[in-house]
Amino acid sequence: MKPNILLIYTGGTIGMMKDPETKALRAFDFSQLLVHIPEIKQLDCHIEPYSFEYPIDSSDMNLEEWRKLGDVIYTNYDDYDGFVVLHGSDTMSFTGSTLSFMFENLTKPIILTGSQLPIGDLRTDAKENLITSLQLAIQNN
Repeated sequence: MKPNILLIYTGGTIGMMKDPETKALRAFDFSQLLVHIPEIKQLDCHIEPYSFEYPIDSSDMNLEEWRKLGDVIYTNYDDYDGFVVLHGSDTMSFTGSTLSFMFENLTKPIILTGSQLPIGDLRTDAKENLITSLQLAIQNN
């Protein structure tokens, strides 16, 4: 049976791409993940994307946003084998620390990752960071 991973996009550079017409950054449509990053198919897992309604600049992360993230993980904990959280780099360490206090005695991985360049850029670190995080999330399955 293939591992199920919940891919949670909170905001940040990793989930952005340039609009071809305006050149402005907009949120990536993670339902199209396999179209844009077909290499993920090699991981042989099921990935369910979940995006916050409005992407959050990580410098704006606060207790309310951490509570929302915790609720998403808690609500879906029994249905998934692991969780990959896409997050901006400014406060990722604070989010990781907060999650470690919210979820003690975990039996499933919760992996946070981000990038310096948007996922839609030609030479981006986002794709490699995402693929590596997914590989780590399915390792125990």
